[in-house]
Amino acid sequence: MAVIRRRRNLGCFLKGLTFLVVSAAVLAVFVYVPIFTLKEVKLDGVKYLTQEDILKIGDIYIGEPLFQLETDVVQSRLANDLRIEEVTVRRKLPHTLEVKIKERRPLAMIQCNYGYLNLDSNGIVLDSYKDLKTMQIPMITGAIVRDLYIGDEIDDETVKKILAFLQLLNEDTLNRLSEVAVVESDYIVMYSATEKPVQIRLGKLERLKEKARLTEDFLRDLDTNPHEVEYVDFNYTSPFIKLAD
Repeated sequence: MAVIRRRRNLGCFLKGLTFLVVSAAVLAVFVYVPIFTLKEVKLDGVKYLTQEDILKIGDIYIGEPLFQLETDVVQSRLANDLRIEEVTVRRKLPHTLEVKIKERRPLAMIQCNYGYLNLDSNGIVLDSYKDLKTMQIPMITGAIVRDLYIGDEIDDETVKKILAFLQLLNEDTLNRLSEVAVVESDYIVMYSATEKPVQIRLGKLERLKEKARLTEDFLRDLDTNPHEVEYVDFNYTSPFIKLAD
């Protein structure tokens, strides 16, 4: 009986060992076979971040084994970036990583002492760079901030009020503005992002909701306006439009 029991135990051991070897071999196939190597990163929801940004932030390398890539770790790295509000990461066989992102919305650019900054509605610096980028958000001019970096908050009250105004605009209107100029601390002028820029005299930063609505209406109708407009002034209760001579 003892011999039979030993043979059974040996048989179970060999079966278990065989299962482990086969499992390890299958796992090795999934991990190391070239077909399961990361070849493509598909991005969904990005508008301002580039694929290069995502690869750098997530520490992702094209060519690495897909199953060695820990999606929860990559997701955590991306979620820690201030420019990203929400993110999900998942593998898609045989060679793709899918990254779905909800970005924080940059409202404006502003010049600083070492380059340029992207600001959100709260005046938080979302991005910084030395050379000016082509982006569909307006540039705030007439105010220069110093020694601010990603994650810092701007303390210029005029700039904060401008951001509060821009936050009221829909995305299409925001994309139609090229510049918001601080002429004086209590007088703001904007320019349309058209071939021939039209001046929009916002004036004092008051009646913001009303002026936001007027700005949206004016820019929406500008393309179909048969007359060339020199400027529009929202300082008055009834907007004043000056046609070009």
